[in-house]
Amino acid sequence: MNEARREHWESVYTTKPEDQTSWFRPHLDESLRLIDGLGLPSGTPVIDVGGGRATLVDDLLSRGFIDVTVLDMSQAALDEAAHRLSAAGEFVHWMTADITRAELLPAHYGLWHDRAVFHFLTESVDRARYVANAAGSIQPGGHAIVATFAEDGPERCSGLPVRRYDAATLASEFEPAFERIADSRERHPTPFGSEQPFTYVLLRRRRY
Repeated sequence: MNEARREHWESVYTTKPEDQTSWFRPHLDESLRLIDGLGLPSGTPVIDVGGGRATLVDDLLSRGFIDVTVLDMSQAALDEAAHRLSAAGEFVHWMTADITRAELLPAHYGLWHDRAVFHFLTESVDRARYVANAAGSIQPGGHAIVATFAEDGPERCSGLPVRRYDAATLASEFEPAFERIADSRERHPTPFGSEQPFTYVLLRRRRY
């Protein structure tokens, strides 16, 4: 794991309440809209990459999903989410790892979700490792939802530089292993009264 990255995110999650981080929202509405549209069986293995203490895991469990993994670099964030879920958190796989180096089960996940991790990968080698991990761990025919800052979004977040994408450029990062089947744009209202444009792509793992 990249120790500097880990220390950065541990500091963020141990010093800032959730509703005082720019990415906070009570529910990840656009992600949930895309997920609901897939009509996945409840047994579909799902991984939320960089899930931290976000509420997506709560909403997935309430929808009946029974195989959910939440991966994040920050142990503090995962501990907070597990505490929030109480007994229900016992049925979640909590994984402290750097997604560019994590060891994931091959061809296991039917759905990969990432809201605001990929845009922090400013080095091409890290993006290549991320995509290779996604391609290796998502089932053929499985799906990935990836959301980043849009091309007119912020240039930095949490003190770190980011890469911004439109839908075509973001999807191209995942070729040829994935094909884009849908995309959307969202203007995320931050807790501080500003807006952040996001690009979402829905990808499908090609069967080969």
